[in-house]
Amino acid sequence: MTLFLSSFLVLFLEIALIRWMPAYIRLLSYFSNFILLAAFLGCGIGCMLAGARRTLFLFFPLLLLVVVAAVDRLRLEVAVPSATTIYFSSGTADKVVAVESTMLLPLLFVVVALLFVTVAQRMARELEHVGRSEDRPLPQPPANTPADRTAGRGRPLGRPAALRAYAINLLGSLAGVGAFALMSWLRVPPVAWFAVAFAAALPFVFESRRLIAIVNIALLAAALVIVQRMERGSLWSPYYKINVSQDRDDTVVEVNNIFHQSMAPVERKEYFYQWPYTALGDTFDDILILGAGSGTDVAAALRHGAKHVDAIEIDPVILRLGKERHPDRPYDDPRVTAIVDDARHFLATTTKRYDLVVFALIDSLTVQSSFSGVRLESYMFTEESFRAVRDHLKPRGLMVLYNYFREKWLVDRLANTVARVFEQEPRVHVHQERAYLAVMLAGPRLDDAVTLPPPPARVIAYGQAQDPSPPQPLHRDASIIPATDDWPFLYMRAPELPRHYLSALGIVLVVSAFAVIAVGSGSSRTLPTTTGSASPSRVVSGYSRTLHFFFLGAGFMLLETKSIVQFALLWGSTWSSASLAIASVLVMALASAVVASRVEIRRSGPIAAALVGLIALNYLLPVGRVSFSSRLVESVFYGALVFSPVFFAGLLFSRSFRRSSSAAADFGANLFGAMIGGVAEYLSLVAGYRFLLILVAGCYLLAVLLDRQLAWAMTADEADSRLESAPRA
Repeated sequence: MTLFLSSFLVLFLEIALIRWMPAYIRLLSYFSNFILLAAFLGCGIGCMLAGARRTLFLFFPLLLLVVVAAVDRLRLEVAVPSATTIYFSSGTADKVVAVESTMLLPLLFVVVALLFVTVAQRMARELEHVGRSEDRPLPQPPANTPADRTAGRGRPLGRPAALRAYAINLLGSLAGVGAFALMSWLRVPPVAWFAVAFAAALPFVFESRRLIAIVNIALLAAALVIVQRMERGSLWSPYYKINVSQDRDDTVVEVNNIFHQSMAPVERKEYFYQWPYTALGDTFDDILILGAGSGTDVAAALRHGAKHVDAIEIDPVILRLGKERHPDRPYDDPRVTAIVDDARHFLATTTKRYDLVVFALIDSLTVQSSFSGVRLESYMFTEESFRAVRDHLKPRGLMVLYNYFREKWLVDRLANTVARVFEQEPRVHVHQERAYLAVMLAGPRLDDAVTLPPPPARVIAYGQAQDPSPPQPLHRDASIIPATDDWPFLYMRAPELPRHYLSALGIVLVVSAFAVIAVGSGSSRTLPTTTGSASPSRVVSGYSRTLHFFFLGAGFMLLETKSIVQFALLWGSTWSSASLAIASVLVMALASAVVASRVEIRRSGPIAAALVGLIALNYLLPVGRVSFSSRLVESVFYGALVFSPVFFAGLLFSRSFRRSSSAAADFGANLFGAMIGGVAEYLSLVAGYRFLLILVAGCYLLAVLLDRQLAWAMTADEADSRLESAPRA
């Protein structure tokens, strides 16, 4: 039970911090997987310290209070200077600390890693305890074949208790994912998240002496009070911290401390909401609005005679605010159907066609999941997404897209993508002085429109100056490449690894290396040594085993990231699909552990061959390459294609873990590999997500080669042992 509870606490707290910290520290909204990397490093070091005499969980309440207090007191405003990557700042007038460098990230990384060291040590001790309890060697058949002799005659072929420990760990992790998904569905605030984490930690707190336990309970309570005070007056959706305020006649919505939208009568809003109707007349009957938000786009459509409007909004809380507080009451109109869904998922599941499709002001300001840098709306603006929109237009349909794009190259990217998909030049004008506000029209309806009326020179907008900003036609730069489902990084000018990413990641890797070396120097099992009477075969065996589990972890992390990203293309970039994808990965890993506990897998070659074959198939058949008439059949096909490699990867890990001589140390090496895999995920910024599959295949092939080297070294070691024990003349 304690292994289950500690595993639950690790994953639940990890997800909670990834959701909570970026809501207050803007920089982390763009680097949220740094929290994930810190969690993996902390867990790895915690596993290395499983045999330490000191119980580090005693420091968990204090470190958690430090993390909470630091987030509370730091008012950090992102101000990373970059002409090639767009970051959104809040523009707040409050007292803040402008972060002009990502060098703060390693500091946050270290603090979070230390927190997870304390929890993971407790988990690792339980993992080791369960892994050793009731451990019995499996029966050994005679060594009649070379494969049998290579497996090592005269030693145990497996330790089922180690796999039992691993299965309990996975079940606890699954429970953590499920608990947080339930709390997201209930839309409860962070004080409830931390209360659950604290409740899970209490049994371990009570293990210490009475006075220390009382002090630690007080520290946990203090952290909970600070969390509750910080969230006062805020709403929490599955994606954001939301604050609503009234500024004269405007209702202002902020998400994660950034202005997101304002609600006012449509005639007092920017002209572009009504521009399609001004330019082409009130002739659009069926209208689809993607990213409808609080409803201004819907109000504009209704004002201009729409017969029916499908309003798609991913955030249920923002949609509810629009229903309750928008002065035009657009969602009360019977002509409107409000749908909580991801835009790509809706386009994939509907058969309706529309006279007008509107891309509303879509800036998600958050990432899709903790496993990738893909923004929530990134897949809405890829080449494949625009094709889906084109296919849902009626013969005289129109697509309109408008936003404050901040950089000309972003307007060029979208215009290039639209031109390629629609095979026509889009009608685009920009207001350069208004943060490159652009309005873009495309679709067969433009074939009938030789000229369009001139757009207004003034842009009336909340919180903006009223100075004239004459619109200019866009002269697009054709060299700016479109975003695709494989490379969905809309806000990067070109495929590259930005310098500030490299600097921060470099420091993180150096810090991690020093931490591993420092901790490993005091651990007898973490790394092999050449001192004493260790034979060369034992040294090779120790290094091979550590690197074997390391590469298994790196490959699995990359495979998990790729699977979660692809799953978003099946079921949308919603919080529920992200939770389901993570749970699916854990279920596949659990299924592989169950199979490996019941069947002795003597050779890794066939499993590796199946894994590499499935990886190659995923590379050749990305989601959407093959179309199906049935959405159910498509989901089953691609779901099996995406997640089947996870099962075979789990078999390789379970096979090795079954033979583990130190569950905590091998699990720690695996977690270090996962951290490096998380760093390698940034290579997708350069080469796209399909490239990660090549890295996955490479990691698993290296792991298999190391496994064979390990088998050779262990056979040689047994031969040395027989020679040492032989009678001497």
